[in-house]
Amino acid sequence: MSHTGPGEEVAQLLRNPSSDVRALAARLAGKLDLASLRPELDALLNGTDPAPREAAEWALTQLAPNGGRGGAIVNRHGGYGGLKAHQAAEIAYDATVAFCNRFISPRSRTHDQMVQAARSGKQNIVEASAAAGISSKTELKLTGVARASLEELLADYRDFLRQRNLPQWPKDDPRAQTVRKLAYLKNRSYENYRPYVEEKEPEVAANTAICLVCQATYLLDRLIKQIEQTFIERGGMSERMTAARLRYRRESQENRTYEKK
Repeated sequence: MSHTGPGEEVAQLLRNPSSDVRALAARLAGKLDLASLRPELDALLNGTDPAPREAAEWALTQLAPNGGRGGAIVNRHGGYGGLKAHQAAEIAYDATVAFCNRFISPRSRTHDQMVQAARSGKQNIVEASAAAGISSKTELKLTGVARASLEELLADYRDFLRQRNLPQWPKDDPRAQTVRKLAYLKNRSYENYRPYVEEKEPEVAANTAICLVCQATYLLDRLIKQIEQTFIERGGMSERMTAARLRYRRESQENRTYEKK
């Protein structure tokens, strides 16, 4: 009689017709670090049900090698490669470099400031992820810096449109919806947006960039909430160190008592 391992059993649950079951299975895959299920989790990202999609997004940040395993004291860390917020910020950065090279003089301070703001949005997510294992406070602070940098960049794009009497597309504009739907593409990258930024007129290029930045800030807001929840559940490093030390003392005392019997 053949025996199915946990990976195969969870994989079956990830294909369950129930949205709630798929979401629970995705979180279980993340908690058990079932890296072999990465393709199945990637597939959930393209689904229409929000619960499994969000659970898969979280699970992918937990899988090695994107996420460090951590332990009783050090949290998982280094998982920026699997963060949708980092992916979105990286695309926004590439788009900003191309946009500024097309429409803003390299001698202008605005050119440098926009590129640096976009880079700050991306790089601070990387630094926050690296710091996550040791300090939730530092992780939260750097993620907040990334969020603020992208907000500054968003204001620059809006200024660009306003100063040229060009309209900013509302969310329900068909053109904006077309750009926003690209976020659901599997393995999306800047290449999916290149024609809009590098080949279209200034209005289209700027509004495409605004859509990208807004998506990145939305994902960062969700990431900040996740960091806060992790801190509430696991506490800070000093709390984890104290808990680990107390647990060690308790277990040592129990072992000595058992040996005397």
